[in-house]
Amino acid sequence: MSDTTDPRKLPSADPHTGNRRVDPITGYDTTGHDWGGITELNTAFPKIVIWALALTFLYSLVAWILLPAWPLGRDYTRGILGLDQGEQAIEGLRELTDDRLPWLSRFSDGDLRALQSDAVLIRQAMPAAERLFEDNCSACHGATGRGGPGFPVLADGYWLWGDDPGGIAETIRFGINSDHADARIAEMPSFDWMARADRLALADYVARLPGAGPVHSSLPGAALFTENCAACHGDGGRGDLEAGAPSLTDDAVIYGQDRSTVMETLSRGRRGVMPAWIDRLSAAEINLLAIYVYRLGQPVGEGAQ
Repeated sequence: MSDTTDPRKLPSADPHTGNRRVDPITGYDTTGHDWGGITELNTAFPKIVIWALALTFLYSLVAWILLPAWPLGRDYTRGILGLDQGEQAIEGLRELTDDRLPWLSRFSDGDLRALQSDAVLIRQAMPAAERLFEDNCSACHGATGRGGPGFPVLADGYWLWGDDPGGIAETIRFGINSDHADARIAEMPSFDWMARADRLALADYVARLPGAGPVHSSLPGAALFTENCAACHGDGGRGDLEAGAPSLTDDAVIYGQDRSTVMETLSRGRRGVMPAWIDRLSAAEINLLAIYVYRLGQPVGEGAQ
């Protein structure tokens, strides 16, 4: 581009070329186009771009001949090399499976406590277990098992239905409130039939339970809790973990335990769902994943990663 606002830089006509105008700064011809005093240079097309286009065209011709390229309705041309990415992926998976088979098959055994005590085996298996967790569990429970609103934390010591690898494996296998016949069942019913004033008093009582020590029994919600909640959550809200009723006195609260969230729970109920993985993962993979999840909640130095 050439700035023609300065009279000293205006392109001048060449007496030998008629109306040809040459930019005095660069020596290039101009196109004659002018935008607000700025003229356009008529520069040559870069040779490197021409070569790049030519090489790209030649490569496309070679690729069309050698590689899978042309669609033919439901099929496609395979090319002279006969490459098939689907077959390559299957072959890669087969090699990976064959490499894992010697140690992975050991996790088909139901004695998970014995397996997790084998330090050499666990050291070999944990990278694969971590990948299993990332692929199948982290979308809900987080990459490190820290959970989130509506999804329980796995990296702590609070467990429903038992905190041993066998219990975790059963939960993974059949799910919670899933469509599997052997699924674990846990449901918090709605208390919308209760008077709003009573629900507010109960919500206030439950919100005071975590980390606050004994809650005074004279609070308005204490009697309501005993009458309506203790059957599942136990006296004082300590829960019945083996039956899937969570404790309300610790920090392992899935949905939150502030007064407004508890009020919403009382009004609408809760029924979280975890899918069954029995038809998606092998028995060995489920057991391996159970040991990995169990280790997430262990203190450092006691089996944690």
